[in-house]
Amino acid sequence: MSELKPILLVEDNPKDLELTLHALERSQLANEVVVARDGAEALTWLAGGGADPAADARDPAVVLLDLKLPKVDGLQVLENIKRDPDLRHIPVVMLTASKEESDLVSSYSLGVNAFVVKPVDFKEFFKAIQEIGMFWAILNEPFPRRARQTPMKVTEA
Repeated sequence: MSELKPILLVEDNPKDLELTLHALERSQLANEVVVARDGAEALTWLAGGGADPAADARDPAVVLLDLKLPKVDGLQVLENIKRDPDLRHIPVVMLTASKEESDLVSSYSLGVNAFVVKPVDFKEFFKAIQEIGMFWAILNEPFPRRARQTPMKVTEA
């Protein structure tokens, strides 16, 4: 049985944060939800910083990432995650109110795993968050830790 990984929720809007946490709680997921209220805080946590600066890089089940964030925006956070060999395997779901095509294109160009526009309707928002949580925390099979520690063998054709 695999270890239970936390969910990293990166959200600065207090209402969206409260609704997302409530929806995840109602999903009855046993995963801890770690909250970062800006992009810099998220990157610090992922790098193992914070309470224990000697900790290794964190390995969440998924990062639920808002696009518009203070300090470091969501696209910069995504770019940092996908550029870092210790973090790039972590699934990132852009969870945003933006319907801008440029945000969608930029997110996928940087390696986002999913782009979800936050539904305006409360019930739809709630259902979307529950489904995202269930998929990434329970159904998705994560990249094996052992494979991250073994250098990839490259052969030429």
